[in-house]
Amino acid sequence: MTRPSPTLVAELTAGALGSVVLLAALALGVGLGPVGLVAGATAAAALVAVLLGSGVDRLGPAGRVTLARGVLIAGVTALVADPVSVPVLVVCAAVALALDGVDGAVARRRDVASAFGARFDMELDAVLVLVLSVHVAGLLDSSWVLLIGLARYLFVAAGAVLPWLRGELAPRFSSKVVAATQGVVLVVIASQLLPGVLARVLVALALAALAWSFGRDVVRLWRAADEHPVRFRPALAAVVTLAAAVLVLVALLTPGDFALLNRLTWLRVPLEVVVGLAVAAVLPARLRRWAAWVGGIVLGLVLVLTLFDLGFSVSLARPFDPARDTVLLGNAYDFVAETSGPAVGVVVAVLVAVLAVVLVVATGGAVARLARIAGTRRSASLRLVAVLAVAWAVAWAGSAQLVPTVPLASRDTSIRTVERAEAVGAGVRDQAAFEAEASVDAYRDVPGDRLLTALRGHDVVVAVVESYGMSALQDPAMSGPVRAVLDDGERRLGAVGYGARTGVLTSPVAGGGSWLAHATLLSGLWIDGEQRHRDLVSSDRRTLTSAFHDAGWRAVAVAPGTTQAWPEGSFFGYDRTYGSADLGYAGPRYSWSTMPDQYALTAFDRLERGPGAPPTVAEIALTSSHAPWTPRPRTVPWEAVGDGSVFAPTDDPQQSFESIFTTPPDQVRDDYRASIEYSLATLVAWTERQAVLNPARAPVLVVLGDHQPYPMITGPGASRDVPISIVSRDPAVLARIGGWGWSDGLTPDPGAPVWRMDAFRDRFLDAYGPRP
Repeated sequence: MTRPSPTLVAELTAGALGSVVLLAALALGVGLGPVGLVAGATAAAALVAVLLGSGVDRLGPAGRVTLARGVLIAGVTALVADPVSVPVLVVCAAVALALDGVDGAVARRRDVASAFGARFDMELDAVLVLVLSVHVAGLLDSSWVLLIGLARYLFVAAGAVLPWLRGELAPRFSSKVVAATQGVVLVVIASQLLPGVLARVLVALALAALAWSFGRDVVRLWRAADEHPVRFRPALAAVVTLAAAVLVLVALLTPGDFALLNRLTWLRVPLEVVVGLAVAAVLPARLRRWAAWVGGIVLGLVLVLTLFDLGFSVSLARPFDPARDTVLLGNAYDFVAETSGPAVGVVVAVLVAVLAVVLVVATGGAVARLARIAGTRRSASLRLVAVLAVAWAVAWAGSAQLVPTVPLASRDTSIRTVERAEAVGAGVRDQAAFEAEASVDAYRDVPGDRLLTALRGHDVVVAVVESYGMSALQDPAMSGPVRAVLDDGERRLGAVGYGARTGVLTSPVAGGGSWLAHATLLSGLWIDGEQRHRDLVSSDRRTLTSAFHDAGWRAVAVAPGTTQAWPEGSFFGYDRTYGSADLGYAGPRYSWSTMPDQYALTAFDRLERGPGAPPTVAEIALTSSHAPWTPRPRTVPWEAVGDGSVFAPTDDPQQSFESIFTTPPDQVRDDYRASIEYSLATLVAWTERQAVLNPARAPVLVVLGDHQPYPMITGPGASRDVPISIVSRDPAVLARIGGWGWSDGLTPDPGAPVWRMDAFRDRFLDAYGPRP
């Protein structure tokens, strides 16, 4: 890098100080915010960096005027990024335009006109027009306005492929008029004094004039050239380099939370780019090549894990934990194979594996290519590093954000890489902690005849409503209709002698992972990952259902969503597990749900509640409220349910699980709400029917949700709370939980206590039987 002359350093220092003063004045005078300061400081730093690499010893009197225009353009850039004052924006832009004629006059009067000065002046004109076109495009909500600002850059880019476009052109007065008109028109429209229609017409006329001017120049250059070659290799190389840069930025800036995906998410400054460019520029070639490939492969792995994070944020409302969640990839395959067919499952699995490998290799190659370019163009790379460092530092100091909770000064990849490394050790520590926690079980050795004595003579049903979370009762867009179903249920059940108490539990999962919530409720242990679940089912832990079994109840599970063998059922103490194939259903599927809730409840009655049936405890999964929440079953008379063929055909077409990501969000939320209404209303009707048909065997119900629905329903930052109710016709059963502080009825009061779901087993066993 050539050392700049003291004169140039002094001139550029004055320009930098001028930019600082202007930005400070805008911040103090009109309230320019952190985003505007970042944009303005970056523009000023870019101006200084470009001039440092220009090769001139000094700017001279005319160049200093142009430099002053550059300072004003930095202010305009700041005000476009953060438009806090229209008048100040217009004044700065107008003065910058007016000074366009001053620098040329000074150059002619002092006889210091130069090719550099003309180029410097022209480039600043182009930058100002580009910045203003971005602003006006936003004002008019018309992206085509950007063509005004991009026209010159597109022309220059075309010259890389069509070298005859780089020929010399004699200046024409009309071209200067058209060029000057663009800036004037954009400033006038930026003032927001013109009506929208007139503003669009004026911009369209300016763009038409610009197209005519460039078109005429293209024709002139074509005629002046003897040959008209087309060079695809430079264009292809530029495209590959651009693709490499985009891939690296995507890897660095993609958030791990689906709720944070936004077009503004990628308008950030990654610290890793600043550091990486600096290192690539100074390392020797051989060391640079190895370091780039290693760093690129690591970045590719981080990108793959980030994509898993996105998927987990949608399905489980948490990031992917490679130490504990790898086993869930098999569950994901089973889910796809079950919902879309085995062939689709295999194709998806292969595509995912191939895509992961391609992303890792491609990211490594992209980093290597960019590092090689940075090393061969060391001076330009270091100037770019300086510009990006200024942008990052200002963004970090001002805590600038374009998207709430997403800093403009990004360090995501560095933080995420450290967290991934720490997660491995955390997974080992978690397993040890879980083993210690699971070894303590106050109810392990309690004799069966001392368990659940207060429920003797009662059938008990644990009805788990899929995706029934507190958002269904708290979100104004859903709570009215859902609460109406519960209010009606209270009235109807009260008429046949039922009472209810309701509280709130915090589930270990959200969005999905129902089996983890079921295991947490029944085991009294916090099961928030598959490794914990596997450790649990290989232990001798006494579960709630095995406690019922040991106390003399027949324990069964009705699991319509289970389509394969479920050996874990024996751990939970079930005498019989009914999967979808065991319930005799002959009707249509309802997307993920293999049968309507009404049929599942009817099948339970037929299979387990006939004359002479022993006291029974049943866990019944109500799956009609599982995503994609449509189509919903219709309700038929209970006597007409039969083998389920009455439900055919479905009222609406079957939907894939993935459809919830392509359906308008409002429709998805409406489908979710309606499915919760259906499941709750069906359960109320079934319970009411039990009291009418066989009041002596009317069951005690524990009704709860397993987890909140996906974040697209709840919105980001929702709790993991779910409602839980105990419903009984025996006042003594409800009196046993009178000290819990739960609310009367089927809806929890705002002040109802919130327990972790793993606290329920011990509290329930303690309430309905002697303490151990």
